[in-house]
Amino acid sequence: MSKVVMYYSPSCPYCAGAEALLKKKGVTFEKLDVDADPGLWDYVYDTLDRETVPQIIIGDRHVGGYDDLAELDAMGELDDLLTADDQGY
Repeated sequence: MSKVVMYYSPSCPYCAGAEALLKKKGVTFEKLDVDADPGLWDYVYDTLDRETVPQIIIGDRHVGGYDDLAELDAMGELDDLLTADDQGY
C-alpha cells in the first residue's frame, strides 16, 4: 500500500472532499495541517510549487489537489496508485 500524505486546512471544503474520497477508498493517510504549522506552507510553496490546499502525495507521486485526485478516480487510476508497493514520498 502506498503512503498517502495530505497537506490541508481544517476550513477548506476541497480538503474535506479529498479526505472523504480517501476514506471511501479505505485509505489510511497522514494529514498535515498547514494552519497549525505555518512552516508546512514553505514545503507546499517551495517544494510542491503550489499555493493551495489540499496537496496530496501518494507514494512518490505528487497528485495535486482534490480535483486531480477525483480525476484519477474517475479515470480508474486511483486504486492502482493507492495499492502500489512503494516506500512513500
